[in-house]
Amino acid sequence: MKVAVLDFGKTNSKLFVFGQDGRIIDERRTQPKWVRQDGFSVLDEAALHHWALSAVADAVDGHGVEGVMVSGHGCTFALVDEVALTHPILDYEQEPPAEIAARIDHRIPDFAETFSPRLPLGFNYGRHMLWLQEVDPDAFAASKSILGYPQYWSWRLGGRAVSEVSYLGCHSHLWAPRRQDFSSLVDAQGWRDRMPAFERAGTVIGEQRLGAAVIAIHNGVHDSNAALHAYRRQELGPVTVVSTGTWVIVLNPDCPLDALDRDRDMLVNVDVGGGPVPTIRFMGGREFATISAGWQGEIAGPAVQRVIDAGIMALPSFAPGGPMPSHSGRLAGRTPDAEERAATALLYVALMVDLCLDLIHSNNTVIVDGGLNTGGLLAGLLAQLRPGQAFLQGATLEGSATGAAALAFESVGREFAAEVPEPVRASRFTGLAGYRSNWRDATMDLGVDGAAAGGAR
Repeated sequence: MKVAVLDFGKTNSKLFVFGQDGRIIDERRTQPKWVRQDGFSVLDEAALHHWALSAVADAVDGHGVEGVMVSGHGCTFALVDEVALTHPILDYEQEPPAEIAARIDHRIPDFAETFSPRLPLGFNYGRHMLWLQEVDPDAFAASKSILGYPQYWSWRLGGRAVSEVSYLGCHSHLWAPRRQDFSSLVDAQGWRDRMPAFERAGTVIGEQRLGAAVIAIHNGVHDSNAALHAYRRQELGPVTVVSTGTWVIVLNPDCPLDALDRDRDMLVNVDVGGGPVPTIRFMGGREFATISAGWQGEIAGPAVQRVIDAGIMALPSFAPGGPMPSHSGRLAGRTPDAEERAATALLYVALMVDLCLDLIHSNNTVIVDGGLNTGGLLAGLLAQLRPGQAFLQGATLEGSATGAAALAFESVGREFAAEVPEPVRASRFTGLAGYRSNWRDATMDLGVDGAAAGGAR
């Protein structure tokens, strides 16, 4: 059996073909387009659907794929009637007008209920739902279902309209993790009757004919929670997962809920079984691209050492949200060359992850996953920064897609033998401990417990 996974990210969308041995047999990539329409930035859904359908059809023809599964980025919802969207899908990177924000933000439930901090833009998609309902009530009136982003694509490809807990529980303001039920906002706004029945991520919710083949449509999943599932199913013991992409998401199920600080972009995600997963995050991939001026190549060790020796630093933050939202990002020190700038960006991501691991009370095994760990350099830096913890890295960079594939195979009773993550060899840069100490001093981050985390070598 083979399954195609559509992994819809904010910056890049991908299709992977998985076999039951966990190997990626084929892949395709594209970039979603966001366009202006009627005062909003919205998804060019038709273009992305055309690409996805073509990629799936090719996977069916070329590899005999029997099912399609979706993994999707957070912060995004879709309003649909029986056959189509009733409003284009909103880009979460846009802020409601101030006068509308003033009216809607007082309706947002307390952090103690939802464990969703009040974030800017559409980082809580319940806030964008309030905005859209305010300016286009007809779109809500015409809708039959409110779908999370992965559930929209599963429905669009031929599945039933369903809800899924890992996506609804993803800092949306729509879910109360302690009660495992919709939040008071859903009932106050009259949205409950538009929330379809729940199905577990991976469940077959329909089928689609492509040429001579009929393929199963599986219920989608939130991408970072898919990565968490990929590793938890391997029975590795207590783990913290660092899932990297446009966002860096740090998930530690063992962190106490009362340790979460809503002012530092700490929140509760919900795993595919409905359990709470304490989380901290920052827009690390976006910040890396900004700091590095779009660097695409590898980063050599000597460039990293030169940056450490020269004390060149990127100081947070270069994107909204994150654990230091009140800081404005800047470069400190001499002007770096292009590769040094990329090394500075990677060191920034490593130091931010290190800080996040402290804040999320991580003292278990850490698994580093995703595209920012290309070549293993990020994981090596973290292992050097935190010698008291064990570090592993995904055997591939596609933990979210792998977890999504596992859910699809599991739902039909098939084995799925994903590769076990590999031990990380700590890097051995000179002066990294002092660099970290100076960086933390420069950010004036004085309230972090256990900042040294055992010290870097």
